[in-house]
Amino acid sequence: MAAFIIDTLIGDPRTRLHPVALIGKLIGWLDHLFYSRQARPLMQMTAGMVVVLLVLLVVFNVLYILYWGLDILGNVYVTTGVEALLLSFTICPRSLASAAGEIYTFLVHHHLGAAREKVGWIVGRDTDQLDEGEIVRATVETVAENTTDGIISPLFFYALGGLPLALLYRTVNTMDSMLGYKNEKYLYFGRVAARLDDVCNFIPARITGLLFVMAAFLLRLDYRNAWRMMRRDAAKHPSPNGGYAEASVAGALDIRLGGYNSYFGKMTFRAYMGDARQPLKARHIRGAVQLMYTVTVMGAALAILCWAGRGLW
Repeated sequence: MAAFIIDTLIGDPRTRLHPVALIGKLIGWLDHLFYSRQARPLMQMTAGMVVVLLVLLVVFNVLYILYWGLDILGNVYVTTGVEALLLSFTICPRSLASAAGEIYTFLVHHHLGAAREKVGWIVGRDTDQLDEGEIVRATVETVAENTTDGIISPLFFYALGGLPLALLYRTVNTMDSMLGYKNEKYLYFGRVAARLDDVCNFIPARITGLLFVMAAFLLRLDYRNAWRMMRRDAAKHPSPNGGYAEASVAGALDIRLGGYNSYFGKMTFRAYMGDARQPLKARHIRGAVQLMYTVTVMGAALAILCWAGRGLW
């Protein structure tokens, strides 16, 4: 709960000393060191696996040294404060809400160019030709999907194994975001990182979908449709996990997500999530953020109960 409060009040500091930024630098350095364009696919996959293992090993040992130092210090308040601060770095509700809020403000004031530019910071697709509806769709999809890997998954692993497991999950997710592309370079080299991220998010993604349905009920949205769309459309998503959050949010807001996206000038189609009962408008961004924050509170409460219950097990 302290981590959630820290994130809500302070947010994610933009500094080179941010743990995730440092992990990213390590991944980038090992990527440069181990990747070989001339290597065969099997060798590229092996090299990518070595990078994954090395990064996890380094992060684990840094955490071991940190806890060794905290044990020597022997102050429970310092230990709790450090853990809360580091755990807050693994979750990002405020960052999601802030980015979505800026896009919402631009759209409300009819600054379409600024909204296109801002949404380009949080999605990988081409955004220079998007209309209002497509900007809303991109934003809502990002908020929904990142609720899983940016909030519920870290809390899930915290509930299982405390801060070390939460930070190791964040490491896996960071590797996937940097290496898990299906392009010429990373198709084989980043495959282990991508598959490991899929495995780690398998259970949290389904928990997130259920929490979105519960959040829709609490917010008096269309929770029945959220449940129906999750069951109908989640499996259509190209990711084994991404559809559960997107389909349930689409159902709760009575909108349709998915469709045609342009990446580097190449048009691709992603299966639709939900039914287009309402045209996509800026207000749906606010609805997605409200759902995200409600799910965050419920996820934090569940993590606290699970962590506290470990003593009873």
